This record gives sequence, structure tokens and C-alpha cells, in this order.
Amino acid sequence: MFLQQLVTGISVGGIYALLATGYSLIYSLLDFSNWAHGEFAMVGAYVAIVFSTFVNIPFLPAALLGIAGGALISYGCEKVTYRRIRRNGAPNMFLMIAAMGLSNMFQQAANLIFSGQYRSYPFKLPVSTIKIGTAYIGVLDIISLVITAVVIVILVYLINKTQFGLNVRAISCNAYAAKVLGVKVDKSIAQVFLLAGGLAGVAGILYGMKYNVFPTMGNVGLKAFIASVIGGLGSVPGAIVGAIILGILETLVSGYISSSLRDLFSFTLLIVLLLVKPSGLFGVDVQDKA
Repeated sequence: MFLQQLVTGISVGGIYALLATGYSLIYSLLDFSNWAHGEFAMVGAYVAIVFSTFVNIPFLPAALLGIAGGALISYGCEKVTYRRIRRNGAPNMFLMIAAMGLSNMFQQAANLIFSGQYRSYPFKLPVSTIKIGTAYIGVLDIISLVITAVVIVILVYLINKTQFGLNVRAISCNAYAAKVLGVKVDKSIAQVFLLAGGLAGVAGILYGMKYNVFPTMGNVGLKAFIASVIGGLGSVPGAIVGAIILGILETLVSGYISSSLRDLFSFTLLIVLLLVKPSGLFGVDVQDKA
């Protein structure tokens, strides 16, 4: 029973991690929390629904289009909204306010277009289980876990082993110095939004496979934000660790106590951590950040 809950928790935490890493990447560059980030996952999930259900193309190409949809909507928000606010010299708080407005706009648009209905992907989901010892592990959880692991490995490689990652790390340390040294700051920020949106698209599709696709599913982004705070805002490894911890905690609470208390424990953990170690487990300095 415990092994089953543990694997499920890691699977859920993996979905949180895909979103949390996007939060952390954007925060590390712009020092603001992108509250619209969860909606990029919702957009990606709906794009996959539209192409697989209404256009009747196979699910895998539809999923890839969904990931592209999440990436492009994230890129568009940076290009059209966030970049203009930054160039106007506005405080970072204005970026957060704009993100809240975008979040509400995307949710209302999804409600209007899809009538607020819960939708599922038009193929038979692998709901069977695999017996490991005395535990029965869901095939869907294993698939989700494998996909998440592969994506995170690719992300870690991009951040640590490529010129793109070097540029991102330079900007996160000192954007002005990076610009002086020849780094194209705006281009790198746009690339980060594109990457973060793609990660959100993957998370949205996996979340839609595990549960359903609905207009307010982007609210899962709040859990990803909690995970990034637990790990340390601005830290990609911290976001991954925080997400796994949160996913396991929620699953164990749901399995052994009550699913209705899951959010209570999540927010309690957040509050306790902010009181004890406000910089998060990985010690990223969050002073003076919005």
C-alpha cells in the first residue's frame, strides 16, 4: 500500500515539477511570479483535445501540438504583455497584476468556448495496474512518471550544458552585466518563456490524461508555485525536489487520512516552511523579490 501511494505521489509530483520549473526559471530572470503559468498548461491540454477530438488526428501528434500551443501562448504573453511592461520601467508588481489578469482572461475564454464542460481524450486510457510485490501500481502513473523524468533530464541538460543555459544563468545573476558581455537578454527571456510554456503544455496533457480537461485546471499551477517556494524560488533543482515532496505529501494524506484535508496539509507545510526557512530548502535568497 505504501509503495503504491509513493509511486502515485512521485507521479503527481512530477506533473507539479514540470510547472514548478517554469515558475522558477521565469522568477530567476524577472523576479516575479507568473500567475498565468498554470493557464498555459490548460491551453496545452485544450489544444490537444481540439486536434484529437474535433480534427481527429492521432493523439501523439495532437499532444505535440498541445505542447507547442502552451509554448506559443507563453511566448506571446511575454512578447505582447510582459516585455512592454518591463520596457516602460514599471515595478515588478505590475507584471504580477498583468499575469493575474491574463490568468482570468484565459479561464473565462475556455469557459466561453468549451461551455465549462469536463472533457477527456478520445482514446482508451491505460487504467490497468502492474503488481510489484504486494502493491498494484497504475500503468498511467508509470507512463506519466517516465515522461516527466525524460523531460526533466532534458531540461537539466539544457540549463547546465548548453549556451542557452549559460545565458540564462548569467542573466539570473546580473542581467546588466550579461548584456554588457553580449548576451541578448530579451531573446533569452523569450526563449525561457517558450521553454516554460512547453513544460506547462506537457504538464497539462499529463494532468488531463490522469483526471480531465476543464477550464479551471490551470489552478494546479498554485500547487506548482507552492512547490517552487518549498524548494526555493528561482532554483530549478529546488522546484523539482519541492514538487516531489508536495506530491508525496498530498498522496499520503489522501490515502491514509482524507482527501479533503490534502490542501490543508499542503498550505500548512508552506506556512511552516516560510516561518522556519523562508528562502526554501535550497536556500535561494528571496529578499526584495515580488
